[in-house]
Amino acid sequence: MHINFKEKNLPSVSIVIPAFNEENRLPKTLELIRDYLVKSGTDAEIIVVDDGSSDATVSIAEKYGVSVIKNPGNRGKGYSVAHGFLKSSGEIIFFSDADLSTPIEFMAPFIKLHNDGFDIVVASRAVPGAFKKIKQPFYRDFMGRTFNLFVKTMTGLKINDTQCGFKSFRRSCALEIVKRRTIDGFGFDVEFLYIAKLLKYKICESPVEWFDAPGTKVNPLRDSAKMFFNLIEIVFKRLSGRYK
Repeated sequence: MHINFKEKNLPSVSIVIPAFNEENRLPKTLELIRDYLVKSGTDAEIIVVDDGSSDATVSIAEKYGVSVIKNPGNRGKGYSVAHGFLKSSGEIIFFSDADLSTPIEFMAPFIKLHNDGFDIVVASRAVPGAFKKIKQPFYRDFMGRTFNLFVKTMTGLKINDTQCGFKSFRRSCALEIVKRRTIDGFGFDVEFLYIAKLLKYKICESPVEWFDAPGTKVNPLRDSAKMFFNLIEIVFKRLSGRYK
């Protein structure tokens, strides 16, 4: 039986999952989320945002009875997350990668942090208490740390891990960020958080358990280069007043 949020004084929750050709990983993810919501008595909407998949992603999501939103073609992860946020109804909006590399059980402590006053909670693999169950290859870990060093230097963000695919936002903050965001690809995380910093939102970086799931769509060299150029783009847009 599901908890009535209003009776328990809990916020309503939306879980947004961007998905591009995820027919192999999506079933397990949706089953794990569904089982957790049932066992915990949590009532939440699940939104799968299809980013122009050519496989069975849409039919699989529909089979599980979740909300499915389709992008107009393959637009990118950032576009998908923003699209899902705009179609959501929860007071707290999560987004999670389709591989669920951060267990859905971390939703509960994130909600508590929102109740404690934080506007945005960022899952982190790089703060005390974090645990990598299955580690990334060394080169990907090195590239991630290098990128975050550039992020800190160029934006002033004091976040150790901007790229972990599990974050939550207070609804009002998410909508203000989406109004200003411009980046459709993998660099969107930094832009979201940089806009949040400029708007003086309270951000908390919270340790999580994480594993490197097989089947990643990330091309380390190509996507790292794009993200670096996105970072330069963010700085120039800030200087031009784009994020006001």
